[in-house]
Amino acid sequence: MFRQASLKFIRRGFIPRGLIALLALTASWSCFADPTDVPAPDASGTKQVTPPADLGHWYDLSNLPFIPVPSVGSDPNSGTTIGILPVWLHTEDSQITRIIAPDIGGGFGNKVPIYPGYVCAVVASLQLGRPVKWIESRSENLQSTGFARDYHMKAEIAADRDGKVKALRVKTLADHGAFNAAAQPSKFPAGLFSICTGSYDFSEAFCEVDGVYTNKAPGGIAYRCSFRVTEAAYLIERAMDVLAQELKMDPVELRLKNFVPPEKFPYLCPLGWSYDSGNYKAAMDLALKRIGYSELRKEQEEKRRKGELMGIGISSFTEIVGAGPAHTFDICGIKMFDSCEIRVHPTGKAIARMGTKAQGQGHETTFAQIVAQELGIPVADITVEEGDTDTAPYGLGTYASRSTPVAGAATAMASRKIRDKARKLAAHLLEASEEDLEWEPGKFFVKGAPSKSKTIQEIAFAAYTNFPAGLEAGLEAVHYYDPPNLTFPFGTYICVVDIDKGTGEPKVRRFVAVDDCGNIINPMIVEGQIHGGLTEGLAIAFMQEISYDESGNVQGGTFMDYLIPTAVETPNWETGKTCTPSPHHPFGAKGVGESPNVGSPAAFVNAVVDALSHLGVKHIDMPIAPWKIWKILKEKGISE
Repeated sequence: MFRQASLKFIRRGFIPRGLIALLALTASWSCFADPTDVPAPDASGTKQVTPPADLGHWYDLSNLPFIPVPSVGSDPNSGTTIGILPVWLHTEDSQITRIIAPDIGGGFGNKVPIYPGYVCAVVASLQLGRPVKWIESRSENLQSTGFARDYHMKAEIAADRDGKVKALRVKTLADHGAFNAAAQPSKFPAGLFSICTGSYDFSEAFCEVDGVYTNKAPGGIAYRCSFRVTEAAYLIERAMDVLAQELKMDPVELRLKNFVPPEKFPYLCPLGWSYDSGNYKAAMDLALKRIGYSELRKEQEEKRRKGELMGIGISSFTEIVGAGPAHTFDICGIKMFDSCEIRVHPTGKAIARMGTKAQGQGHETTFAQIVAQELGIPVADITVEEGDTDTAPYGLGTYASRSTPVAGAATAMASRKIRDKARKLAAHLLEASEEDLEWEPGKFFVKGAPSKSKTIQEIAFAAYTNFPAGLEAGLEAVHYYDPPNLTFPFGTYICVVDIDKGTGEPKVRRFVAVDDCGNIINPMIVEGQIHGGLTEGLAIAFMQEISYDESGNVQGGTFMDYLIPTAVETPNWETGKTCTPSPHHPFGAKGVGESPNVGSPAAFVNAVVDALSHLGVKHIDMPIAPWKIWKILKEKGISE
């Protein structure tokens, strides 16, 4: 099946010998069927750790391919919305001079690739001088869309018998399909998978990813995660649960013992990332309180005595978003900054243009609120514009939860440039020095004389009619924001499931999600992002898979095979927040759109495995369909 190796991504750290306990997890593929298949570290001084015979366990932690619900298409020249990727291409002398992207629907990473249909439609339109439309069918979409996941992961955790983790080693085989479909940052062909130490204070770590080309559709997509972070979070959260099972320790106790403490931030993890801020215990404590954890464990014991199956799953994840700092991130050499241009008209109303493109995240609301907070202009008086190459400043787009951390920061900084100029204009109008002026949202006033003031609307009018000598007319600014670091949102999710012994069907009874994304701009938008992401996480854990037969043929090409959760299957999401602002972000935000998709799959799987753990079950591959559970129950002799 494998044709050639395509990439090698290695981050290494020293792994000590002589540790008491070691947990090993791996893929079930034949090439990794034995612990000795783990490549020995190189001669740089990294040492080999041999798993003790009584604690060596090997499980399939393969994440499966996922694709977006909407199909894809393009319609050059037409000026109309066709499918969910409308593009207007205005041509002159066979040169594309303008692209307008109106609302394009959800994407979550799968629309980042340049699909052949786009190129063919554009070229055909240029050659024919007429509109050319390309729209794929649902079956074509399921078979050919750039896929995500398909990581085959092996992890080893070294820990003492008290549960204190010491070292982590990860070996992963990454199936990237026929060729890479994603626009990954060029220095990170395996994305940011090396965040796999998660929320835990490992002293040493080693991470290696081998990428291969196969006869599948193009792959390597980061589906609703910041470049392979869902895979990394799933790996470490499953591994921590299995370690707790091995040590006969409560999974909460194990996590609390190993969290990076708040006083260690900014925290340099052994694989090189500098976490900006975090308080993992606070998120865990709130989730435990909301779910009533102690009472649930007592209920579980009682149900087991009655022969009933109930499980509790925990995931305490850390995400890495906001790509990215120019010193580290680029796509084909173009640095991953982002931008904002703001113009305040003489009327006091404003237009803000960004280098991002909304796909349903509510940019029009969020960015307008940032400008309103910084300048005191009413939200209703602010227009947000994206997706037009004739007017938008240059930017690197919307994905990887980077809109608020990067473009939002650019918006705040551009607003502050305008406010600085507004101070000069206010000083001129009030016949005062700039140092004698104080600001409150919407106006400048003279210190000690608050009635002597000028509103931002009056200042804006003066910027075009009554500006001082030597000061340029107008009130506008552009800012290109190069973040000094990424941001690291986190959270704790707890899931409660009940399993029907007759059918094997798992029922999510409760799900508590506590997120920390720093300072929140619009709580309703954040809540919507979390609900949507949790529902997608439910689908990942229980429903969705693109499978192939031995000849490489896709075995399902409709939504009868690739299942979509409805309101019937979706539980009531119980959410909570803690707030740990990012210290380097202009207003302390971190990003949240992908966090629920990163943290929830492990919580679902951990809950199902926990329900069956007393039967000796330690892992079940996603998606956990009822037949898989029923088969286990039948093998254990307890199915009804």
